[in-house]
This record gives sequence, C-alpha cells and structure tokens, in this order.
Amino acid sequence: MLTALGTTDDKLDGFDAGADDYLVKPFDFRELDARIRVLLKRKGNQPEERRRQQLVYADLSINLQTKTALRGGKEIKLTPKEFNLLTYMVENPERVLSRVEIAEKVWDTHFDTGTNFIDVYINYLQKKIDKDFEMKLIHTKPGMGFMLRREDEDQA
Repeated sequence: MLTALGTTDDKLDGFDAGADDYLVKPFDFRELDARIRVLLKRKGNQPEERRRQQLVYADLSINLQTKTALRGGKEIKLTPKEFNLLTYMVENPERVLSRVEIAEKVWDTHFDTGTNFIDVYINYLQKKIDKDFEMKLIHTKPGMGFMLRREDEDQA
C-alpha cells in the first residue's frame, strides 16, 4: 500500500484490509523497488500446487488457466460447477469421495441438502467424460461415494 497516511492506526488498518506491505509518502523509489523485489521473490516461492497450470490423469487433462478439459485430445465442454467437480476429482484420484466431502469442497455446503444434486452432476460428468471412451474414469461406489480411477468397460 502506498499512501500519505502514516500513523500506526492507519498502517494497521491497511494491513487489516489485506495489504502485504505499507509505504508512506514521501518515499525513495529505491525503497519501493526493493520492497517490490521482495514481494516478487515471495510470490516465486509459492507451493507447487499454486503454480501448477495443468492436472493430468490417464488421458484426461485439465488446464487450470484456461478452464478447459481434454479427454484423449478432445475438448470437453463443462459448466463451471462441472469443471470444479472434475478438478476436485482429478486432485484426489483413486480415492472414494463421499457426497458430504464433495458438497463441502466443491459447493461449500456444510449440511445435508436432502437432494441428489451431487449424483446429478456426477452423472453429467460421466456422460461427458466417459461416454465415448472404452476406459471409464468416473465410478460410483454405492453407499460410499464416487471415485476417479482407470477401469476398462469389460472390467466393470
């Protein structure tokens, strides 16, 4: 934050508002430049997950920057919720994801809605992701939840 307000209360308000740094006018451009370099270094040291641009599982790839999904090189048209659900599944492959976990992590819902909306979205994804492919990726585990894993149709 670059401002003429320099009291301690002003600075605390700035940090509380989300500022990473606080510089009071008048200032020396060398100091501003040094502070920017420090922030850029810090940004470069983010965990790998934050810098990742693509998720891949089997022949399915998700580009997190362009919000696109490809299966076998073919683009899959997804709604924003379908994209978020598929991303969560690819981030958690070969693990049963319960309806409660999906509701919390994808929909930010922390209660049982009493509806089957998650089953509906899984069904949409299965039709879009698995329909034209011999190897099925999205599986229902009755009474438990859903799982992303490689499985040929004749193994199912």
